[in-house]
Amino acid sequence: MTRLLLDQGLPRSSVQRLADQGIDVCHVADIGYSRSTDEEIMTLALEQERTVVTLDSDFHRLLAISGASKPSVIRIRREGLRGPEAAMLIAQLLEQLREQIKAGAMVTVTERAVRLHRLPLRKVASKPSRGERH
Repeated sequence: MTRLLLDQGLPRSSVQRLADQGIDVCHVADIGYSRSTDEEIMTLALEQERTVVTLDSDFHRLLAISGASKPSVIRIRREGLRGPEAAMLIAQLLEQLREQIKAGAMVTVTERAVRLHRLPLRKVASKPSRGERH
């Protein structure tokens, strides 16, 4: 079962709608993490084996820098989502991408597309600069 941790900015009202669908979910504001740093939220998600759902690009940056394989992070890049809409979108993503999220993934959702990168992210080898031999 996928366990979720919703970050600030996502409607708290979506928690109950997701829970009603049998999803183990909590919101950072409901567990005393509303003023926590992104790093603290990532650590909590890792400890509790939760996927972070956020509007914040910093979580993807943290995954890229760390090279970590967990926790999975879903970044939603849609404006003005209300509780019911957010819950429906998240539930649909879980249904479509459950195995990838469980294995470790960085997901970005826009109005037009869903992009997924498996974790850990692989660094792209840089091209040798002039005069450098490989």
